[in-house]
Order: sequence, then structure tokens, then C-alpha cells
Amino acid sequence: MNVVVPIMIGVGYVCLMSLIREPYRRKFNAIMVAGAGAAYLSGGGFGPWEFAFTAVMTYCAYRGLESWTFVGIGWLLHTGWDLLHHLHGTPIIPFADGSSLGCAICDPVIALWCFSGGPSVTGLLRGRLGRSRVEQPTTPPP
Repeated sequence: MNVVVPIMIGVGYVCLMSLIREPYRRKFNAIMVAGAGAAYLSGGGFGPWEFAFTAVMTYCAYRGLESWTFVGIGWLLHTGWDLLHHLHGTPIIPFADGSSLGCAICDPVIALWCFSGGPSVTGLLRGRLGRSRVEQPTTPPP
């Protein structure tokens, strides 16, 4: 299983989400957590536990509408659920055996970003580039 691709998918997700302005970025990510919680409902393999997990993720999504921490918790819970599905042999994408493991590698990347408050990566880069131009010493004309 390639670890780099799932990490790059997580980084790509963070970059795309950075294009959404706050507070819409947090709310959109809360909706994404709700969707991730329901990803295994159609044949996940854990029977009624799939509904229980979806309920927990729905709670995280609801709280995530106002809290990046709950969005991050949701992604970490999904990481654990992905690992359980990988070990159980019921991948998130039925025809891709390593898909749950890949998702379990990708999700913590997103969770770390959420725990840092979901900052705009593009905004951070703009700030750094702008600051580096300002900080360059200029020599006064003779």
C-alpha cells in the first residue's frame, strides 16, 4: 500500500478547502464529516453498528458546525472506523481492497488541519510571500 498517495489526497483536500472562506469552510467540513460517517452504510459489514457509528458522526458534524475541534474528532473517529473495516475485509470501495487503509492514512492529515483551526493554506502562503518581500532589506541610494 502506497502511503504517499493518501497523504497527498489529504493535502489536496486541505488546499481545496482553503479556497472556501470562513465561516463557510468550517460548516462545509462539518457536512463532509457527516457524509464520511455514512460512507459504510450500504454494506459496510458491521450491521447495526454502522447506524450507531453514523449517529456518533452526525453528532460530531452537528457540533462541528461551530467547532473545528469536533470536525477533527469526526475525522479521527472515521480513521478508526476505516482501520476496523480494513482489518475486517470490508473496504469503503468494494472493488478496491486497500481503500479503507488509504482512507485511514488520509483522514488524520485532514484532522490535524482541523485541530489547527482549518486555516486557509492559500492565505498562509500569501502572508508568507508578502512578508518575505517586505522583510528584504533595501539599501538606501547613495
